[in-house]
Amino acid sequence: MSESPQPLAAAVRETLEAAPRKALPMTYQEVADALGLQPPRTIQRVAQALEVLMCEDLAQDRPFIAALVVSRRAPHMPARGFFELAVELGRFPADTALHAQAWREEYQHVLAARE
Repeated sequence: MSESPQPLAAAVRETLEAAPRKALPMTYQEVADALGLQPPRTIQRVAQALEVLMCEDLAQDRPFIAALVVSRRAPHMPARGFFELAVELGRFPADTALHAQAWREEYQHVLAARE
């Protein structure tokens, strides 16, 4: 039984938009917990929803709200899939050495767009 990521994506967006600035970035687990997701595949479902949001944000010429979600493991940045999709969508450079800086800039753009 596979659920569509669309309704979950909307809930993830609402959660991230409502999160106080001091609570950001949120980890994938924190997003899953905030939404009351139950195993199995909670992190994978959050990641799939974030990919939907990245495509929506690109289509609307908005910064990627998914940049607000990071791994709980150091270096506390989004998972590799975020960067792969950002490159695929043409928002980030292909050079992985530039990804950390591109993410930090995207993160700041999202915060600025929230104000």
